[in-house]
Amino acid sequence: MKYSNLVKSALHAAVLGFMALGLISTSAVAQANPATTTFAVTAVVQKDCIVSAGALGFGNYIGAAVNASSTITVTCTSGTSYTVGLNAGLYTGGSVTNRQMGPVATPTAGGLNYSLLTGSYTGTNWGNTSGSWVSGSGNGAAQPLTVYGVLPAGQYAAPGNYTDTITATVTY
Repeated sequence: MKYSNLVKSALHAAVLGFMALGLISTSAVAQANPATTTFAVTAVVQKDCIVSAGALGFGNYIGAAVNASSTITVTCTSGTSYTVGLNAGLYTGGSVTNRQMGPVATPTAGGLNYSLLTGSYTGTNWGNTSGSWVSGSGNGAAQPLTVYGVLPAGQYAAPGNYTDTITATVTY
């Protein structure tokens, strides 16, 4: 037998012997070109909400009732339940059920009463406790919520610019 045939025969026997012992894989011998594999891609989506709000301006007031509205926009991850509460504001004499604006020049002197409501200008008071919140469920898109402001008639405060700052809190 020729030396090269002897080497080929011995090599072939060695490979078969190693395969029989499990020391080499058959897939390594007969692997397709190109070779492929898979891997996992993962993420964990957390509950999240963002909120923004526009100013509510009543304009000029001369003792007659004035209505105005504003929009609070809430964007939450899909399926996230949330509530939106509005606080009493910054004016010292105000409460959630009887909000007051104070004069810009002297914010603690005299107030101008106003209400923030849900649903309509004759709706429910929008407060910051259970039962007065506005509730919703996130869908991943911006959800506008209308705030209805009512400045009642018959208030004869000193002339000037009046202001208050309301904090909208989204709990989820």
